[in-house]
Amino acid sequence: VRVLGKGGRERIVPLGRVAVKALREYQVAVESAGRTSGWKGKDPRIVFLNRSGDRLTDRTIARRLKKRVLEAGLSPTISPHALRHSFATHLLNAGADLRVVQELLGHRSLSTTQKYTHISLGHLQEVYRRSFPRP
Repeated sequence: VRVLGKGGRERIVPLGRVAVKALREYQVAVESAGRTSGWKGKDPRIVFLNRSGDRLTDRTIARRLKKRVLEAGLSPTISPHALRHSFATHLLNAGADLRVVQELLGHRSLSTTQKYTHISLGHLQEVYRRSFPRP
């Protein structure tokens, strides 16, 4: 999926099979409701539209997520930023290269990615044990 980020920079973000299936189901539901991507002659590349046919704003996404989080009885501290942070942390803990995480997050500078993420102590110890095994 091509994503337009801050400053109008475009990047490609891979989607797994489950996400692709959900996106296709969403598109079918939107079309059957009488709206399509690019509704009202807007940019056809925009997938998530508001009722006016404009792209969803950061605030709208945050409000909708907060509503769903509360409905599910989850921690109210969950936010788009927290999900992004968790995404990066899980990638790094699974052994992803820092440059790959930088690309996925759309950071210009590697130092931004380093500040943005942290490596858990458990993961750090595991990597150390694998790198320096004791007989």
